[in-house]
Amino acid sequence: MTSSLEILPVTHALNASVRVLGSKSLTNRALLIAALASGETRLTNALFSDDTYIFAQALQTLGFDVQLDAPHTEMSITGLGGHIPAKRARIFCGNAGTAARFLSALLTLGEGEFILDGDPRMRARPIGDLVRSLTQLGASLEISASNCPPIKISASRLLGGHTSIAGNISSQFLSGLLMVSPYAQHSVDIEVITELTSKPYIDLTLSIMCDFGVEIEREDYRHFVIHPAQYQAQGSYSIESDVSAASYFFAAPAVCGGTVRVENIDLRSKQGDIKFLDILQQMGCIVTRSSDCIEVTRSTDLLGVDADMRDISDTAQTLAAIAPFASTPTRIRGIATSRVKETDRVSATCTELTRLGVHVEEHSDGLTIYPCEVFQPATIQTYNDHRMAMAFSLIGLRIPGLVIEDPASVSKTFPNYFEVLGSLQ
Repeated sequence: MTSSLEILPVTHALNASVRVLGSKSLTNRALLIAALASGETRLTNALFSDDTYIFAQALQTLGFDVQLDAPHTEMSITGLGGHIPAKRARIFCGNAGTAARFLSALLTLGEGEFILDGDPRMRARPIGDLVRSLTQLGASLEISASNCPPIKISASRLLGGHTSIAGNISSQFLSGLLMVSPYAQHSVDIEVITELTSKPYIDLTLSIMCDFGVEIEREDYRHFVIHPAQYQAQGSYSIESDVSAASYFFAAPAVCGGTVRVENIDLRSKQGDIKFLDILQQMGCIVTRSSDCIEVTRSTDLLGVDADMRDISDTAQTLAAIAPFASTPTRIRGIATSRVKETDRVSATCTELTRLGVHVEEHSDGLTIYPCEVFQPATIQTYNDHRMAMAFSLIGLRIPGLVIEDPASVSKTFPNYFEVLGSLQ
């Protein structure tokens, strides 16, 4: 893909059907759990993207048999019952947050010395609270003074016991702890000591743990107890299609008018971002749901909303991209944790909307976006963040002269995004 890409406006109301790829969140969770189970699990509709390749290749580096069949979107993993074959390894996570957080927890189950590192942005993403929690469970980890990777893990199997974890930095910390805890030598008691953001991702983690045969004790989102247990290999396990990726196509008719159908999304999806559809309905869109298709239509003016997106922060940039076309302002709240993702998404979104001539106010936990009647042509900087590229491309469906810098950044989670977007023409 070229270093920049101009988005061609759509000059008519949409009437399109699209399909999206498998969920990154579910693919990487299933890879970890299947590696811990005993026996072979075949993942179907698995996502093949930068982040999932990083995770699968890390497992291969650790000695697991992972077979990748990208043309058929299948991955096969032979789990070793909690055993990690490698005694020494250096794992590079790029800027894949799930890989860094989940592997940090997984490696404490091994025996040996491991180094986990990432690219410059990953070296600026805090992971110290997860390190502290794992240390409380008997693990030995060393981290830089900035509380970011690289991490040195001197593993001698995870002991277990009581630990606490903050819930307001990244829900991936808690998810990592939950998934590896059945293989600690003793029961694990986890206390969440702050308000938990992105709760649906914890529900997703608990659901896939249950699918592989492990259930836990819990008190709401504050207290979790995990007893020693074994995951059961599933033979074949289907990965849901990615609702976060689908959000861009749910949002497209809000920008252009007309209708878009996303064909392979289930209204019963376990993924929290399905609630983005509720926001679109508040804005005046019509959402029609069936068992294997969701259709979004806009035929009236778009209304601004006041939305707390702490549980669906990955769709905040999508909302920010359609908000300038609304007739009233939009306030996005509760996304302070988005400042420590692939980029500072709050600041970056404000900067790029301003570049387009949109009046926007930045807040500590989000932003306010005002209606815009006159947009300025601009090249949108993506900050090596796939969601910046995908979200801002939606504005280009309506406004001429919008160019996406570094469109290849979408390979992190949705390699063929711009091909699918082009099918809306």
